[in-house]
Parts: sequence; structure tokens; C-alpha cells
Amino acid sequence: MNINNIETTDGNLIIQLSGEMDALGCSKIRPALEAISKQAYPHTVMDIEQVSFIDSSGIGAIVFLFKRLKEQGRSLEIVGVQGQPQELMKLLRIDAAIPLSLAVEAKLQREA
Repeated sequence: MNINNIETTDGNLIIQLSGEMDALGCSKIRPALEAISKQAYPHTVMDIEQVSFIDSSGIGAIVFLFKRLKEQGRSLEIVGVQGQPQELMKLLRIDAAIPLSLAVEAKLQREA
């Protein structure tokens, strides 16, 4: 699991993830997500287009970040949702709490 953070010109953050969001992958990115939750970006976009697999550990990492940001009056959006991650997120109704989108390019270009 790899993570790349990009600060946008309007002061928001894009988190690009790649790999598998399973227990091993999430253990690698957990410190980065904790650090992001303590920073002052008003809006965070999580790009998971390059995530091929997600399990309960991945969902837990997303919910962890979402709750920390929400407590601080900040927001999280997930883009690039497709394949197995999309199926699991729809099954778990993640979209009821966190905005999900398949479109990555248009969103990221507006943000950058």
C-alpha cells in the first residue's frame, strides 16, 4: 500500500492510495492517516482509483479518518471508487456518510 499526499492550491488535500487496503497495507498507512487527521486541511479527497482490494481493515481506516475529520468540522470525499472496493462500499452503505464518486480526473483537476 502506497500513499501520496498532494496539497491543492486552495488549501485542501488529496490523498492518493494504491495497492491493497487490507490489514498489512493499512498498517503501513495508518501513521500517515493519523497525521492527516491532525492537520488543518478543510477538505480531504481520498483517491482510491489505484486500490485493487479493500477489506474490513481498509473500511476501518477510512472510517477512522472520516470520524476524526468530522469531529473537527472538516470533510472527506472518496473518488475513483470502482471494482471490488465499490462493491464493498455500496454493500456497507459507506456512501450514506461519505460522498463517493467514480470520476477522478474532473474532481482532482478542480481541486489542484
